[in-house]
Amino acid sequence: MAVDIPGVIGVVVFYIVILVIGIIAGRKKSSDSNTQFLANRGLGLIVASFTLSATMVGGAYINGTAEAVGRDGFIWIVASVSYNIGILIAGVFIAPKVRRIGYTTIFDPLQNRYGKKMGALLFFNELFANLFWEAAILGALGTSLALILDLNLDLSVIISACVAVAYTFFGGLYSVAYTDVIQLILITVGLVLSIPFIYTNKAVDLSRVKDTWTGSLPPSMIGLYIDIIFLCIGGGMPWQAYYQRVLACKSPSVARNASLLGTLMSVLLLIPPSFVGIAGAAADWNMTAYDGNVTLSAEEWASVVPMSLHFLCPRVVSVIGLGAVSAAVMSSADSIVLATGSVFARNIYQTLFRPKATEREIVWVLRVSILVVGAAGTVIALTVRSVYALYVLCGDLMFVAHFPQVICALWLKCGNTYGSLAGFIMGLSMRILGGEPALKIHAVIKFPFYDEETETQLFPFRTVAMLCSFAGIICVSFITDYAFRKNIINRKFDVFNCYPVLKENTELNKDFLKLNSERNVQDDQNEKSKFLDDYKG
Repeated sequence: MAVDIPGVIGVVVFYIVILVIGIIAGRKKSSDSNTQFLANRGLGLIVASFTLSATMVGGAYINGTAEAVGRDGFIWIVASVSYNIGILIAGVFIAPKVRRIGYTTIFDPLQNRYGKKMGALLFFNELFANLFWEAAILGALGTSLALILDLNLDLSVIISACVAVAYTFFGGLYSVAYTDVIQLILITVGLVLSIPFIYTNKAVDLSRVKDTWTGSLPPSMIGLYIDIIFLCIGGGMPWQAYYQRVLACKSPSVARNASLLGTLMSVLLLIPPSFVGIAGAAADWNMTAYDGNVTLSAEEWASVVPMSLHFLCPRVVSVIGLGAVSAAVMSSADSIVLATGSVFARNIYQTLFRPKATEREIVWVLRVSILVVGAAGTVIALTVRSVYALYVLCGDLMFVAHFPQVICALWLKCGNTYGSLAGFIMGLSMRILGGEPALKIHAVIKFPFYDEETETQLFPFRTVAMLCSFAGIICVSFITDYAFRKNIINRKFDVFNCYPVLKENTELNKDFLKLNSERNVQDDQNEKSKFLDDYKG
């Protein structure tokens, strides 16, 4: 099959438009670190809602929803729905709190509570998760472009990554936010436009799925189903990509309302890919130009959206739909590289190594980080075709080992480095000992209902591991906090320096002023008294 020249031209035009809009949006403001990280905390309700929704509605969201509905039935859309529930909860309880305090990243409270080094350690979990996430969605986009336009897969991945990285490099969050608005509109138009053509194609006969489209939940799968619900609710809440937008909102109320509106928009965008998935299950692929297996394999189900666009739609509609898929991928890819670069520049480089770094220096560290993360994700996408399993494992670790850390950092007053480290080790160990068949990690702990044949844990063991992480943070923090404050353990054994010996008041004042500067809270007498009391133990 020859390269589809008109289709390629259409995609190139789309990429150019997105690139130009991103660069123009990024140049409208000064290029200090606050602009790059948080768009000067100037996002209003509409732009914030769109960029939050676009961040959630990525390539995995669209393709994964269609795959789940088409292959297993509507009841298995649980992952996407639960993810939205998690963001809804974060929008009500976490977003206003972190925006009110004025953090720069979600790692700020982690480093304030657990120490700079422990916060840096927690960063690596999200770093690997982001890299594999980026690689997975770029790989999926490359497959779509290769399928519909017959382009070289590697070239498709590289070009898509370069466009997303380019406008993020120049404009930071302003570029990402304003291109997200365009991308979300294109996602909606492209998918909705394709539905009538897909369903009027003669190959699609809904009678084939009239008794199966809802799906079923065998009793043996209930534990796994519960695990997926809690995994997606809790695992979606601690990501920096979400808080980058929350912290850039004009006020705490805008942060909350944008989260609610953005979640509503992303829930509505579950509908088009669900329809595509049902049509994919109802299609007789023998009646199309498709020359693969009539019964779709797991890999083919993962590409049911581009397959439906290509084989069930007219050429023009399929190219527009491909633009929607491309937009979904880039709206996630730009979020990933910016979020990772922001945390590295702020919480690793500036906080750990260069506290006195200039604004220009921080901006360039951010830009270099964006290039490195974008390049690393692209290399992984090109060399490791099966990165999805790695992404799933990292997503699990965000739920098991990271979610409890964020919650405790924000609400557990006695939380400290000892508890954080204990919880991290406990959660990580429990997850790994539970095994992961996709990575050929055999289960050491076999929970109830373990399936020996498939080596699958049917018990909600990830949720158990997450609760163990919570228990480790809370219990160890409480015990060590009590022991050091009551001098049961001499403070000279405080290896993490969580409870320093009382300094002179002048030093205390300096520390308090530094704390105020970091947290952007007013230096009033009540706050100062609380700080001094905590410091004295």
